[in-house]
Amino acid sequence: MSAPLGPRLLAVSDLHVRHPENREIADALVPGHPGDWLIVAGDVDERIESVAATLAGLAERFARVLWVPGNHELWTRAKNADTAEESLRGVARYEALVGRCREVGVLTPEDPYPVWDGPGGPAVVAPLFVPYDYTFLPAGTSTSDDGLAAAYTAGVVCTDEHLMYPDPHPTRQAWSAARVAATAARLDALDADGLPTVLVNHWPLVREPCDVLRYPEFALWCGTTATADWHRRYRAAAVVHGHLHIPRTVVVDDVPFVEVSLGYPREWRRHSERFGGHFPDLLPRTVLPAE
Repeated sequence: MSAPLGPRLLAVSDLHVRHPENREIADALVPGHPGDWLIVAGDVDERIESVAATLAGLAERFARVLWVPGNHELWTRAKNADTAEESLRGVARYEALVGRCREVGVLTPEDPYPVWDGPGGPAVVAPLFVPYDYTFLPAGTSTSDDGLAAAYTAGVVCTDEHLMYPDPHPTRQAWSAARVAATAARLDALDADGLPTVLVNHWPLVREPCDVLRYPEFALWCGTTATADWHRRYRAAAVVHGHLHIPRTVVVDDVPFVEVSLGYPREWRRHSERFGGHFPDLLPRTVLPAE
């Protein structure tokens, strides 16, 4: 493959480097141009130390790295809580991850949004942290309680229910609502010069990417209807997400929603069959200029 003529805004997610095969793939991610930026849209690993080390390595290779948290970074496992940092829960854990990113020069949802001035730009690249609130309801349900009851009956329950704590918020819904309000306020305050945006969140900002889930009930843990109009409201040229482990692009209102997941080894091996090659070689995905 020939080298790109100019820098690109690239993206990948769900590296899950606790799997040795995935760690090898993460270690092999390199820019094709010295000016390439890399978006890492969550789920690097479950241990803070491993997340920080992986991102530090990427920051040494790419011109700029941006990270948003996924649910796996926010899990607190008893078996991993061998240090004070690893035992952190909820907001405190997220803040520790932000601090580690800043130590290695990686941008987070708490930092000023940078402007991509390369091909396909200019565009404001906005890393977000907006989790879910159980409003992506399964068919036949009308409330979050009904949806959760249906999911538990079907035996489709995300591990977040046991490992992703909302502390100090009373519920995950309350944490999501706080993040929606704070994030919308920041996006509303963007300069009125009309620059397009690239919105980046681990969880999809609209429901449509979830329509192909093998287990429809899992959509409950995949986003919030509170962000359903953000791609229009904030002039998105593209929206980047992960989480579903279904790499594809879904177009909503003429805006591409680009899922950039690697996923677990058993999954990317299936994708390799689907794409007719070694699927990891297709990562990271190019966000700008548009493919």
